[in-house]
Amino acid sequence: MATLSLEQLSHAANTIRCLAADGVQAAKSGHPGLPMGMADVAAVLWLKYLKHCPTDSRWADRDRFVLSGGHGSMLLYSLLHLAGYELPLDELKRFRQIDSKTPGHPEHGHTDGVETTTGPLGQGIANAVGFAIAERMLAARFNGADGFDPVDHRTFAFCGDGDLMEGVSHEACSLAGHLQLDRLVLFYDSNRITIEGHTHLALSDDPKLRFKAYGWHVLEIDGHDLTAIDKAIRKALKLRGKPVCIICNTLIGKGSPNKVDTHDVHGAPLGDDELRLTKRALGMPEDQFFHIPVAVADLFKARAAKMRRAANAWIRSFKTWEAAHPEKAALWNTHMTGVLPADLDARLPVFDPAKAVATRTASGTVMNALAPAIPHLVGGSADLAPSTMTALKGMGDIGPGRFDGRNFHFGVREFGMCAVMNGIALHGGFRVFGATFFVFSDYCRPAIRLAALMKLPVIYVFTHDSFYVGEDGPTHEPVEHIAALRCMPGLTVLRPADPTETAAAWVAALRNTEGPTALLLTRQNMEVIDRSIYPAAALLEKGAYTLWQNGAGTPDITLIATGSEVELALAAAKRLDGVNVRVVSMPSWERFEAQPENYRHAVLDPACCKRLAIEAGVAFGWQRYVGRCGRTVTLDTFGASAPYKALAARFGFTVDNVVAQARAVLAQ
Repeated sequence: MATLSLEQLSHAANTIRCLAADGVQAAKSGHPGLPMGMADVAAVLWLKYLKHCPTDSRWADRDRFVLSGGHGSMLLYSLLHLAGYELPLDELKRFRQIDSKTPGHPEHGHTDGVETTTGPLGQGIANAVGFAIAERMLAARFNGADGFDPVDHRTFAFCGDGDLMEGVSHEACSLAGHLQLDRLVLFYDSNRITIEGHTHLALSDDPKLRFKAYGWHVLEIDGHDLTAIDKAIRKALKLRGKPVCIICNTLIGKGSPNKVDTHDVHGAPLGDDELRLTKRALGMPEDQFFHIPVAVADLFKARAAKMRRAANAWIRSFKTWEAAHPEKAALWNTHMTGVLPADLDARLPVFDPAKAVATRTASGTVMNALAPAIPHLVGGSADLAPSTMTALKGMGDIGPGRFDGRNFHFGVREFGMCAVMNGIALHGGFRVFGATFFVFSDYCRPAIRLAALMKLPVIYVFTHDSFYVGEDGPTHEPVEHIAALRCMPGLTVLRPADPTETAAAWVAALRNTEGPTALLLTRQNMEVIDRSIYPAAALLEKGAYTLWQNGAGTPDITLIATGSEVELALAAAKRLDGVNVRVVSMPSWERFEAQPENYRHAVLDPACCKRLAIEAGVAFGWQRYVGRCGRTVTLDTFGASAPYKALAARFGFTVDNVVAQARAVLAQ
């Protein structure tokens, strides 16, 4: 076992077990079973193989470690503290307490060394696949010169039975096998226990056959045999051409005399008596809490010092490489900082007001105009690129063993796509987008939520954004989806009114580095608003703006619309003879609410309470803007299958109906 003995590794593993059990006991809640079961694997991986630098937790060439089963967070916190990250022992003692650095599930950006926010099972696996993809893509761009490869790291992930029951694990692991991600190692904690009891209650899969079918290398070991663990990791690092799954047969709650291998230890403290018995069985002091033996602390200190030397050596080599390859170094800096070209706005295409264009088509035109100047912009679609118009033309594809392109083929894996995107964004080096039909944002939502929670600047291109999909019918016509996205904290939703606003929306999305952005785009053609007559589309940045008013001062009525309904609002407003009408384009509630009050009042004059909101979605939420004396032209039923013009007439999205509704508001 090289320089570490079995006794040393066992001592380290038992220390981890007891730290985890103590943390859960102190909090009076938590999950001690996973940390105790995987402590042996963790000790070998972290003390012998994981390449990381606790004093430089953002080192670009560090290995990434993902704990997909985030409920076992005390395992990760124990490792981070022992390894020397900025996580004092007092924070372990404050596990699950308010404002602690040790929340119930790991949170990226909150705790030093935590690579991703995990908890909702399965997504951590997909994040790990994203990390591994980003590593391969950077390696394809920057390795292979002068004997120094700036990108030379791996992704390691722990997962459990629950992770593999979640469908997103299938999507991500299938994609990983297809892409031949041979620097990804997944440790499957096969303890055969879930909250309700033994996994045979609901699961009879053969994980070996499953992963082999995905195209993975599969190894199987006793997860408590330190020699077997060590050999398996060494073998995994040598295997090529496929990702590696190491099935670790473990006992949940290993070390607990009475609760080991039972569901009782999954999600509840051991209890005072059982905790003492556990420490006795493990040879640890029974009456000491959060005890770290000096010998174990020294092991981790020695490993940290070795990793500091490795990081310093990389930095020196990188500086030499940087000096020898200034052009590549400049490109590296662009990738790593995500800097955008100063002339971004000047690169936008100009759309002819005489030619109607669907905003999905306009989006594709904009993307391809900007992409040459943004080399780190990459992305793809869930098998819908010809419909979402998201292919970056002439920029190559990502495929099995090929990572120098910029277009992904995610396959029909919407949830997996978005969770993988999170991993790519977390890794660093790329700005990533993903596309599908808007109705399928339901499939994406759990990953969008974590992107918002982590403030990841990923971009979602959602096309076919309303009942105007037409003949495909209600299964493909989003109705409640706009409201569903708007109620998610941290997500910016942009529904541009025309092709020129679509260009502005892309600029806004690219400049938003504080969270995810969703672009909602039409299938049907839209008139190009003549910006020589109407205000500049760049006002989209403010979320809403006055597009047109036929009078001065406070209007008699304000028509508020988004997306394809702005065109309808304009046409209706011009039919309201003798009325001072203001038309407001409101592509983003979130951006509008972020504006100063004086700007918001300038757009939506408080003195004008007569308002009509027009949007091809549910009315939910519009009350905040139309108030008690306003109305909405919205769709509070599911759609139907028919040509979209027939549906517009059926559902009241016509000039005549908008005019009638506006007059009804004025008459109140």
